[in-house]
Amino acid sequence: MDYKDTLELPSTEFPMRGNLAQNEPKTYNKWKQDLVYSKMLENRQGCEEFNLHDGPPYANGHLHIGHSLNKILKDFIVKYHYFNGKKVYYTPGWDCHGLPIEQKVEEKIGKGKKETLPKVKIRELCREWATNFVKIQGDEFQSLGVVGDFDKPYKTMEFAFEADIYKALCEIAKNGLLLERSKPVFWSWAAKSALAEAEVEYQDKEDYSIFVAFELKKDSVDKLNISGIDSIKAVFWTTTPWTLPANQAIALNPNEMYVITKEGYILAKELLSSMVDKGITKGEILCEYKGSHFENLVATNPLNNRDSRLILGEHVLMSGGSGLVHSAPGHGEDDYYVCLKYDIPVIMPVDDGGLYDNTLKTQGLLKEDIVDEFIGMHIFKANERILELLGDNLLHSSKFVHSYPFCWRTHKPVIYRATKQWFILMDKPFFEGKTLREIALSELDKTRFYPEHGKNRIYSMIENRPDWCISRQRDWGVPIAFFNDKESGEPVLDKEVLDYVADIFYKDGCDAWWEREIVELLPESWKHKAQTLEKSKHILDVWFDSGSTWKAVLQSGNYNSGNYPASMYLEGSDQHRGWFQSSLLISCAINHKAPFKNIVTHGFTMDEHGEKMSKSKGNVIAPQEILKEHGSEILRLWVAMSDYQNDQRISKNILKQVGENYRKIRNTIRFLLANTNGLDELYYEFSEIDLWILESAKKCFDSIHALLGEYEFAKAIQELTYFLNAELSGIYLDICKDNLYCNAIDSKERLASQSVMALIASRLFALLAPILTYTIDEALGYTKSKALLQLCNGGDSVFDIIYSPMPSFATPSHNFESLLEFRSLFLEQIDILKKDSKIKSTLEVDLLALNNTFKELHLWLMVSNVTNSSNEEILGTFSSGGMDYKIVKASGKKCPRCWQYLSKEEDKPCPRCDEVLSKKCK
Repeated sequence: MDYKDTLELPSTEFPMRGNLAQNEPKTYNKWKQDLVYSKMLENRQGCEEFNLHDGPPYANGHLHIGHSLNKILKDFIVKYHYFNGKKVYYTPGWDCHGLPIEQKVEEKIGKGKKETLPKVKIRELCREWATNFVKIQGDEFQSLGVVGDFDKPYKTMEFAFEADIYKALCEIAKNGLLLERSKPVFWSWAAKSALAEAEVEYQDKEDYSIFVAFELKKDSVDKLNISGIDSIKAVFWTTTPWTLPANQAIALNPNEMYVITKEGYILAKELLSSMVDKGITKGEILCEYKGSHFENLVATNPLNNRDSRLILGEHVLMSGGSGLVHSAPGHGEDDYYVCLKYDIPVIMPVDDGGLYDNTLKTQGLLKEDIVDEFIGMHIFKANERILELLGDNLLHSSKFVHSYPFCWRTHKPVIYRATKQWFILMDKPFFEGKTLREIALSELDKTRFYPEHGKNRIYSMIENRPDWCISRQRDWGVPIAFFNDKESGEPVLDKEVLDYVADIFYKDGCDAWWEREIVELLPESWKHKAQTLEKSKHILDVWFDSGSTWKAVLQSGNYNSGNYPASMYLEGSDQHRGWFQSSLLISCAINHKAPFKNIVTHGFTMDEHGEKMSKSKGNVIAPQEILKEHGSEILRLWVAMSDYQNDQRISKNILKQVGENYRKIRNTIRFLLANTNGLDELYYEFSEIDLWILESAKKCFDSIHALLGEYEFAKAIQELTYFLNAELSGIYLDICKDNLYCNAIDSKERLASQSVMALIASRLFALLAPILTYTIDEALGYTKSKALLQLCNGGDSVFDIIYSPMPSFATPSHNFESLLEFRSLFLEQIDILKKDSKIKSTLEVDLLALNNTFKELHLWLMVSNVTNSSNEEILGTFSSGGMDYKIVKASGKKCPRCWQYLSKEEDKPCPRCDEVLSKKCK
């Protein structure tokens, strides 16, 4: 008789291999067709709400692996809250304005051609580019298994959206926090635009380190009244020789001591020894004074013979240099503020592209015989020539490498350049006596950060940041659509005018600012003033666009995106200086509160060696390549297994390891499905071993659920993997095989094991649903157990699941920690016996154990019998808990059906199998 046909072998059509790359797209397309996101909203009507407000990526190219990390993490969190019974909102969005898109259009049409096109045409091309990539990226995000309102995403270039961005600007202006002024700002000569701090990154740059002497004018020398010396020179240090033509002053610290040396040099006393080391002075002191003694003395700039005034500023430090600071108020923030106190004017001889302009000549910033050679020269190329012109006034020159600001778009070094720009004021009291800085900091104290140290980072940035420069000099963006009075230069901030322009933007978009004449943009009561007005030519910093998305998305009523403030913002850690900060400042400036309750940040993606990915290194892995080879579930599991709060490593080898982990999870699911097949109702008469695994599962699942609630995905997956491999598959499921395959189909032991598996599978599905959504959806489609489907909320779709904690059952009466240790000691001896080829299976042995009280010990060890006496050969011994145990040859005969050595005769079924067969025959 072929006994195999009499066994209740596992059965499921859930395939061992997922063929994810081929099968996922079909399911994801079905989700789109079935309007799954809309159904998710319907499924949770009246439930507690959670909304994640999307930080908009630029619509300027295909997705990279960083995009995948970001969107998959968002999907995990949104789905975690959904599968825990909340009504969730996730509206994906795109940043459609800004330099990155404009640069792509420039590359496409050629920079030379761009200069000849009208602004409206350039904007049309930018809009086309962004529209194309919104569609491309939207499809690519959904191919990652991301679910959201992709049918109605937000796009910052939509007309109503542009109007809302502009209205946010107007509200800030009405609150008195907007000011136009000439001030040095970070300037990208490569992009020809002002930059905000968030658009600046720091890289190493080689520069000159020079010490320059400006001689004091005779009347200033006379005021010092020092006998025996005719010439006195103020010695300062600078790393920007190209700014020397625009020098207006030399700053000293009023509280520090300064000396005049025998050479006639004014130097800080504290730095004198370093000046001696450089060979600038021998260090012999004629006299010393406090810095305040030199105030308002005048030196002469040798490059142009213009006056350079000695002024006082506490920004002058003794950490390096000479203790005197070259001050060009058009080229530095500290210089600007200190010169402002002395009514020293700002001079700016550098144009938008970083070239010296005609100001050199009109202001007499270089001598007449050489000025023409500098006009049109790039400032960085002028350094060497300026050093030559300094002659003997150049006391020391060397080169050094230091951290320097670069434009993060063009990757070119930036400069400080004074231009007329619009600023949001950080320190002007405007609401209940509080400043924007104070309100923003107060709101950060109310925000929960993941990780917690993220708060310290953004907090210190807000504490120390200057006023926010929000104007840019580009083509593609929302205009700072203010009119200026031609005569006074003052902006028109009349409510009627601002509202009229906003209404035009709602209907026709902000291109109208360039397409229409001034008279067409004014309300009837203002049309007569059209000739006295001119348009502002600035556009808004694109961070203002994205920073006001909370208003345009969460408050406009144009999107079904949940409430303001949002439950969560989630982006890369670089957004502490970017989107988190701009959103916070705009929200606090208008509504006096943060637009978010929680902030989650993630790190960046690196290759397996921890190096930044770049095409030149050949270490870039595109998401689409991963999907073609592995499928999105592997990429999603990589995200879940990674410590996302720090930088992530990814490579083909790493993905291969993730694939192995996925296969283990999938095979566990397959085993559970195969062995719960046909279970219609749960059976609760559990064995001790059943109770042990149920207790272990509850502890594990409760812990994992808590970890997921703290967004600790890697720790959750690690804990789950251990439970599945070490306890569930490694012990329990292995133990259950005899029960499941050999016992009668309706035996209480078998029904209990099936019920345990259904209980565990249902919670496993719910816990994994946010992460491996496709796999759990696929598994439910192959579920043939009514009981398991009922535990999964009765549906055959993953989106029907609602997580509920594993119920508590009776505590096992035996100490399973001791039993686990006992099992480990037993298996050590079994391994030795197998290596020595004495046995092939634990079923070939009995355990000789006196006073055994655990009736399921034979199942626990998977031996044929546990007995207190035996005449069979002793194969091994071990001790546990102060007692000795013997492993002996099994005393019975091998059952041809279950293979346990419990038969009384050769080739005859054991009593248990005989009884089962008898029932089958009936």
